Formats: sequence, structure tokens, C-alpha cells
Amino acid sequence: MSPDPQTSLATAATAATAATTNTIAAKAATPSTLGLDALFNNPVFAGGIGLAGLGAAAAFGRRALISGASLLRRQMLVNVEISKRDPSYPWVLQWLAQPREETGFIAKRLTRMRKLAVSTTTRSINPGGPAGEGRIHADFRVQPGYGRHIIRHKPGVYIAVNREKASTTNTSTGEPHETLTLTLLWPHRHVLGEVFTEAHALATSFQEGKTVVYCARRMEWQPLGKPRLKRKLASVILGEGVKERIVGDVKEFLAAQQWYTDRGVPYRRGYLLYGPPGTGKTSFIQALAGELDYSVAMVNLSEVGITDDLLAQLLTQLPEKSLLLLEDVDAAFQNRRQRDSDGYTGNTVTFSGLLNALDGLAAGEDRIAFLTTNHIDRLDPALIRPGRVDMMMRIGEATRYQAAEMWRRYYGDIDKDGRGCKRFLESLEELGLFGQSKDPNVPARHTSTAAIQGLFQFNKGDMEGAINMAEGLIPREFGPELPSGAMKSPA
Repeated sequence: MSPDPQTSLATAATAATAATTNTIAAKAATPSTLGLDALFNNPVFAGGIGLAGLGAAAAFGRRALISGASLLRRQMLVNVEISKRDPSYPWVLQWLAQPREETGFIAKRLTRMRKLAVSTTTRSINPGGPAGEGRIHADFRVQPGYGRHIIRHKPGVYIAVNREKASTTNTSTGEPHETLTLTLLWPHRHVLGEVFTEAHALATSFQEGKTVVYCARRMEWQPLGKPRLKRKLASVILGEGVKERIVGDVKEFLAAQQWYTDRGVPYRRGYLLYGPPGTGKTSFIQALAGELDYSVAMVNLSEVGITDDLLAQLLTQLPEKSLLLLEDVDAAFQNRRQRDSDGYTGNTVTFSGLLNALDGLAAGEDRIAFLTTNHIDRLDPALIRPGRVDMMMRIGEATRYQAAEMWRRYYGDIDKDGRGCKRFLESLEELGLFGQSKDPNVPARHTSTAAIQGLFQFNKGDMEGAINMAEGLIPREFGPELPSGAMKSPA
């Protein structure tokens, strides 16, 4: 009997399935060359692969998050870095130290400074009270310390402050370099203008009525001590018409900057004040700075370390609105006349360096320079030629006019009728202190305004004492001192 066709098909399908199963089983039974199947079938290895994948994904996500945050910070924030060498650094610190009222629980917690620094200033006050009381007044100012702070400038505007101290130091002062970084949101960037304006106005208010004196410290200008109270121009008594002539010339120069620019002339002016010591040269320059609301920048030309290059750099980087003061300028010429055997004069200013700094290719502009000397005969004509020195003025010994003006300034409220002044002037004339004497037995001599001022200060409110002690104004000559233990025998 022939087989059923359907049965034959079922048998064939079953055989094919069995053959396929046997083939797969055979392949599964055959081990792979690298043994990867066993590794992948190991649950520990498979779990490790999964964890590694998760770690890689987390690291990539973290990196992407940091990059995104950095990009967002660059796009949304603005940073301003201020170096300690910048003039605005102390201004901004003073501004940050101002008290601010915070409203709201969150604002108080955000803006609470936990790292502070103290800046202390002292000043002498009028000791008119009981002895030992109120001699020195100390002013303590609290400033943000090193670290990060947040302040609230105005409603909705916050400023992040980061004050850092670098590991490097200033070679001239030994102080570490510092930076102050202010961070704001980009939409609030216009607030920076307000910050610097307010900080400058605050610093100016602290110096109101004062004169700042700068001195050269290596490569930069530094304030010399605390700002000094402005000295009134009327307190300096010079010869008749001398003060008015200098002040008028300086003010005319300040008003003529455009005139200099239009004609291509360097905008600078130099003055030489010469005369004996104690006649008021430096005092007048200080009073003039107060009258003009200027500061004073002084350089000691005989200081070791002030070289030609350094002097030229300092004179081109003068503080704004300052009078340059070169005292005892004749001291700079010792290098020109006294040299060592090898021709080297030391690490100080040379004559040619001084000339180039005042009026050469290295000379700066927008400058008013005052030179003083007690020995004009020691100055080279090349130094005092026009262009370097535009006006020379002798500040000489005390005249009758100066003595009378000083008397009125000290005793004007006591000597109402002027009789005391007349007696004092007659006493000075009898002593020959105005350069001439009616008595042939009295030599003609001079005294200085500093000596007269010292006499008046010694006799405060006592004009009779000043008249009686007028003889003390006679210049004294001092001989050589005796050796220690020597006996002085009578003449």
C-alpha cells in the first residue's frame, strides 16, 4: 500500500527540524576561538560591562554638564578683575566696606560676610582736654577678607566678590600680589560703571581737604604716609609779589593746554626755586598743590637705586593731577663731578639722565615740575635753560614785608593798633637782620622766615615775649665740637 502524501510531508518536516536542531547543538558544543561566549554568558562579566557603560555615560554626562555650565557662565556672567597695583583697588575695597541694610531672610543669609579684614588709621587730635586724654584717634575700617563674598548693590542686583592673594610678591615692597574679582549677571553689567563711580567719589570724600604726597618706590609711585591737611596758600609768606607771580603763571599754564596742542609744543612747564634754607620753598609748593587741588610726587635724586631709566619711567607715569618735586637738585651732579677710578659712579642718576628725563625723548607731557636748590651756582646752565626750567624765582631771606605779614598772621588779633608790629620791626632793624644796619658797629645780616616762625610759635599769644627774644633771630655760627672729656678754658 502506497504511503499517504500528508504523512510523508510531516515526516520530512520533522526530519528537517531535527537536523537543524542537531546543527545548532553542534555549533553550540563547539567552543569559540577566543572564548568570548563564555565571558558573555558569565553574569558577573555581563554586570561589569553594564556598570562600565553606566560609568562612562555618567562621566560623559558630567563633562557635558560642566561644559554646559561653563558656557552658560560665559554667556550669562561678566567678571572684572582688579589688581592691587591698580589705583581703583583701595577705592573698591573701601566701597565694599560700607554698611548696607539687607531686607529679607534670604538676602541676609546670602550677603553675610564671614571673612573680614581690618584696616586701621590713626591721627592726632587737639589735645586741649585733660592730660593723657584724646591724644590719638584710631579709625578702624572693616573690609572683605580673602575669599568669596556676596553683596547686594540694589534690589535684585547682587555682586559676587572674590579677593585672592597670590603666591608671588612685589619685589619693591615685599607685599603679596592681590586681585579682586567682581562677578555680575550679564544684564546687570551696567552696574559696574556705578560701582566705580561711587567708589571713586567715596575715596575722594576721604581725601577732601587733604594733599596726597607720593614717593618713588622702585618702579611705581606709592603714597607717603597718610594724606596731609591742605595748607592754605595765605599761610606761606614770600617776598612781595613773588607768590602771586608763580601762582598766576601756573594757572595760566593749566588753562592753555589746547594752545600747546595746536602749536605742537610739549605741554609741560618747569620752575626752579632757589635760595638759602628755611625760606619756604617746599612749604610754598605744598600750599600751591592744595590751592590747585593737586597731589605732590617727589623724587630724591641722590637716593641709591634711582637710575636714569627708572627716573625716566617715573616721570612718564606721574599720578594724575600732581606736581613733580625734585628737591635739592644740585645733589644729582655729584655723579658728574666725582667718579671712581674705574669711571663708575654707582647706581644713581647721572646728569645726562636727568636732562633727558626733564626734556628729552623720554620726557613725558602734561607735567608741572618744581626744582629746588640751596646752591644755584652748582647747577649747570644746560639744566636751567628754557624748556627744562621756564621760570626761576629766588626765595630769599626774610624781608621787612614778610616779617610784618607774619606778625599780623600770628598776633593780629592781639595787636589791634599795630604798635607791637612796629616795635618788632624796629628791633629787627637795630639788629641788622634786614641786610642793612644804621649802626656801623652792627654788621648787616639776614634771618629766615623759618626762624621768625619758630620764634612766634615759641611765644604763642605773647607778643612781648617775641619782641624781647628778637635777638635770638641772629644767625649763629657753630665751631667744631670739642672731643669727649675735653676741658674748655676761658678766652
